[in-house]
Amino acid sequence: MPFKLPIFRKNVLEVLSSSDETKVMHISDTPESVYRFINNLIEKTEPDYIIHTGDLADNVKLERRPELVPRYRGALRKLARVLKGSGAVLYIVPGNEDDPELLREFFGDSVVEPGTVIEIEGSRFALGHTWREVVDREADFRLYGHNFKLIERGLNGILGVNFVLLPSGRTYKVKYPGGTDFDRGYKMWRGM
Repeated sequence: MPFKLPIFRKNVLEVLSSSDETKVMHISDTPESVYRFINNLIEKTEPDYIIHTGDLADNVKLERRPELVPRYRGALRKLARVLKGSGAVLYIVPGNEDDPELLREFFGDSVVEPGTVIEIEGSRFALGHTWREVVDREADFRLYGHNFKLIERGLNGILGVNFVLLPSGRTYKVKYPGGTDFDRGYKMWRGM
């Protein structure tokens, strides 16, 4: 199946794929239905770093349905193939719907604690699942997901796939496919 995108996405992807700068890709709260989209986006943009800020299988609400661990494990296996197969440096932050032990099983040392601050090419990135975990961190970029909240210097991975180009610091957003919020279990946009 060919990878088709609306014109505005094609323009952003052209900018990203033609850039010589270091590319940081940020995703969050990903239901299994977007794994193919993420894989195609990785193939098009070839990010150097991929940061996932939690809820790696957001259609499996593990916090509320712990009996779904086998399904969650299967989803992690699929996403691990996509992310690890990219060749990018990975950072994975556990979300409220994640099992940190299973995340470590699939992603090893790439798993970091919420609130961790990392440095990439001289820019500081605060990583958390929720905005509260990054809002008070000294950082050039605060990456998070979990809900629709916006904060200063924040990039919310629920609202779209974020890209940061370094050293310029330019940011771009690519919208998730239609239906992603429904697959996350959202009936409508909350907090907007």
